[in-house]
Amino acid sequence: MITDTMTLTAPAPRLSAAGTALFLDLDGTLAPIVARPEAVGPDPRRTRLLETLGRRLGGRLAVVSGRALPDLDRILEGRVPALAGVHGLVRRDAAGRVVSTPPHPGLVAARRVLTAFAASHAGLLVEDKGLSLALHYRLAPGLAPRARIQADWLAAETGLVLQPGDHVVELRTPGPRKGEAVAAFMAAPPFAGATPVFLGDDLTDEDAFVAVAQLDGFGVLVGAERATAARYRLDDVDAALDWLEALA
Repeated sequence: MITDTMTLTAPAPRLSAAGTALFLDLDGTLAPIVARPEAVGPDPRRTRLLETLGRRLGGRLAVVSGRALPDLDRILEGRVPALAGVHGLVRRDAAGRVVSTPPHPGLVAARRVLTAFAASHAGLLVEDKGLSLALHYRLAPGLAPRARIQADWLAAETGLVLQPGDHVVELRTPGPRKGEAVAAFMAAPPFAGATPVFLGDDLTDEDAFVAVAQLDGFGVLVGAERATAARYRLDDVDAALDWLEALA
């Protein structure tokens, strides 16, 4: 849901660690978007930054991503205890407790259909996250209409939730989204009582931008200007890392 349809020109202000709870998307925010999701790996600059942020914020740091938790731990080298994966369907709190939504039975049929569909169209990739299936078409942007039609049909047939993103359509188990994951983090230590700030780039982050605004915080859009519920904007991943390092 986008509550502010104005494009933004205001740069993000300098952030103070005192009383701040920081929530970060990964792809397009902390790491550049790449054609193949598995190509994203650990990065020394990002790892050092996350370690420092965790200390400065007293543990009030979480990564909230569309990726599965094991993938997040791989890329972040285990430096962030609090994670939300698959767009909020699975969440690990700061104490290491994991809460996960049971997989929807429609994933079985959707997996079979999407795998066959991708195999018959060069450039399409299926990413299986356990609780969702993402059909990537970044390597074949001309297939976007077909990918969307296929995903729309499968969502209607299976009861899975259709979630569009940047050169991807995802069929996910119904359940919590990123905004609900942020709200759940904010209801417990060490996040409770802090001001939430969410950095994200994609349409899938809009729900979290709304959630932090409702909790008297703000969102920061990473990327080109567009309609968004975020209050501020940073140009790209490098600008986001620079901004975070100014706090760290």
